[in-house]
Amino acid sequence: METEPHISFENIPASAAVRDRVQREVDRLERFFGRITACRVIVRRPQARRRHGDLYAASVHLTLPGGREVHADRNPPDDHAHEDALVAIRDVFAAARRKLQDDVRVMRGDTKLHADQNIAVVRSLVAEDNYGFLETDDGREIYFHRNCVANSGFDDLRVGNRVVYSEEAGEKGAQATFVRQL
Repeated sequence: METEPHISFENIPASAAVRDRVQREVDRLERFFGRITACRVIVRRPQARRRHGDLYAASVHLTLPGGREVHADRNPPDDHAHEDALVAIRDVFAAARRKLQDDVRVMRGDTKLHADQNIAVVRSLVAEDNYGFLETDDGREIYFHRNCVANSGFDDLRVGNRVVYSEEAGEKGAQATFVRQL
């Protein structure tokens, strides 16, 4: 990180245990993405009325290269899980980590590519033995079993139906691992 993390406390005294926990969480973020340029963390107790039973809130603001920013905050929920400041810190950093992961994927250009769907026609069915054959656009024949048909749809298949499929090499040639009727 280019600058030290800035940790602020609002309506609570500064605590070494809280600072240590925040630093450990920041270190985890840096291990995932080492190019974080700045980090600001605020731990606060919005009520500031009682000694026990107050709920803590926390927020994290990260600055990344290229002007990108990640912001996460956790305000006290109704279930009182955030009566401990360390729990609020854990939750806010978990949210920040998820948002950082999403931003890093975008920055790196890591996008999930879906392969083109394979389409075939049901050429034959042997219902009593629970299998059949597909014919692909290029004329290949692919074996499939009842168990690979989505949504228990084997009984609904008819010769001539168009299907989407996935295949792999089997012992006796190509075989479908997934079949879904279009």
